[in-house]
Amino acid sequence: MRRIVGKDKKGRTVLINVPSYDDMYINNQFGPQTAYNIAISSNGSGSADASAAASGTQRAIFGFGGGFIPDSNITNLVSNTGIVASDQTALTGTGRLYTAAAGYGTDKAIFGFGNTSTFVSITNLVSNTGVVANNTTGVGTARFGIGAAGYGTDKAIFGYGYGGSMQSITNKVSNTGVVATDTAGVGTARYGVAAAGYGNDKAIFGFGSVTDPTYTSITNLVSNTGVVANDTTGVGTGRRYVSPAGYGGDKAIFGFGLSTGGAEVSMTNLVNNAGVVATDTTGVGTARWGAFAAGYGGDKAIFGFGSAYVTNLVSNTGVVANNVTGVGTSRFAGGAAGYSLT
Repeated sequence: MRRIVGKDKKGRTVLINVPSYDDMYINNQFGPQTAYNIAISSNGSGSADASAAASGTQRAIFGFGGGFIPDSNITNLVSNTGIVASDQTALTGTGRLYTAAAGYGTDKAIFGFGNTSTFVSITNLVSNTGVVANNTTGVGTARFGIGAAGYGTDKAIFGYGYGGSMQSITNKVSNTGVVATDTAGVGTARYGVAAAGYGNDKAIFGFGSVTDPTYTSITNLVSNTGVVANDTTGVGTGRRYVSPAGYGGDKAIFGFGLSTGGAEVSMTNLVNNAGVVATDTTGVGTARWGAFAAGYGGDKAIFGFGSAYVTNLVSNTGVVANNVTGVGTSRFAGGAAGYSLT
């Protein structure tokens, strides 16, 4: 199944599940269908033509980070065509490094955890118009260098990180943005972990640092109910602070990062819709670590900033484009996520 965007009878944006193939039985006839006319409403009646609607989140947000500047709460919105906006003003939330972000509730996002002068577990919700809310008191073990991704179509999960010691614990996020207490960890404890959604309703954690300077490429799959699997043997170069994003509607990409010895790299690893990670793809763009990464435009992705002040767009087939000069304040080790269905 894939999801498309429609309107109910009251004009509200809703997600509709439709088959991901073009041949289906309709009126007892099997053949190619050029469009779907989906009838829906909040009470099961009414109609909305969703044939031309886009699927998936359309916009993205880069948030927080620092390094070249003090720990910040700066955000930059990314349009549905991949254009990065200048810094947002009237900012809220505690400035911090090594936070993570994920989408939830089909069209919203959440930033969570990170490092100020100490480890924190605070979160900040993001509306479907890209407005960041003030801090929500943290739930779960305060830590930084965690991964975060959406799963189950409308929920999210934070996992792993460092909170005085290496962690493998996770925290689930409901479809209303409520963060749950710690779930006992599965897999190798580590930090500097990346996470992304794949297969429409599942997620994957990958890479990270087990002990400095030992970096790994192991992965852990997350089911559509938020259950984390044991380690899968790593594929590709072990590294930490890799940047992850979804693309193509049901796939993911891991990009850039720090390899063993502290070398910045620009390589990428594609993840198919079954969660299988491919070997290294020769890098395009400036080698860097701690970049922001998120999906946009329904099926594309963007890498932005990091230890180099550039962005790189990713096509819906996973091809990374050359550098585009950065817009906004240069920084690294923040979070990024998709939001908005329009």
